[in-house]
Amino acid sequence: MMRGHPEPDPAGPGQESVWDYPRPPRLEPVPERLRVVFDGITLADTVRGWRVLETSHPPSYYLPPDDILPGALAPAGGGSLCEWKGRALYYDVVGPGRRAERAAWAYPRPTGAFAPLAGHIAFYAGAMEACFVGDERVTPQPGGFYGGWITRKVVGPFKGEPGTMGW
Repeated sequence: MMRGHPEPDPAGPGQESVWDYPRPPRLEPVPERLRVVFDGITLADTVRGWRVLETSHPPSYYLPPDDILPGALAPAGGGSLCEWKGRALYYDVVGPGRRAERAAWAYPRPTGAFAPLAGHIAFYAGAMEACFVGDERVTPQPGGFYGGWITRKVVGPFKGEPGTMGW
């Protein structure tokens, strides 16, 4: 491991260490059901999701737009650039009585290796009421920029925790 990186937490049976995830990241389909709850409603529910695995990050999950309630997303303007996936656009998440600004993102035209993500939506778990992988409620990845979902199946330490900017 490069200098300045922490020692990985030991992975138990059925767990993955984020330090075994690749760089550049890898894309893989998700066999579990993914759900997003916001403002008292389930606004996204799918068994056709994808996850991105990248060294030091818990997985980011992407849901197909057809499995998200119509009207739950509003373009937020602006964007960002991922060296691996391309240009991201942001969305506000809109519930019956609340709005979470820039709480979701997508890659409309991702790079070749990530082409299956085109138009799929990822949600910041910390801005939602709850996000689930299978029946497990996730913990948001630490830090304001990162959008990974932490479950019992992944161990860190995770990028985004205090002192991790240099990783």
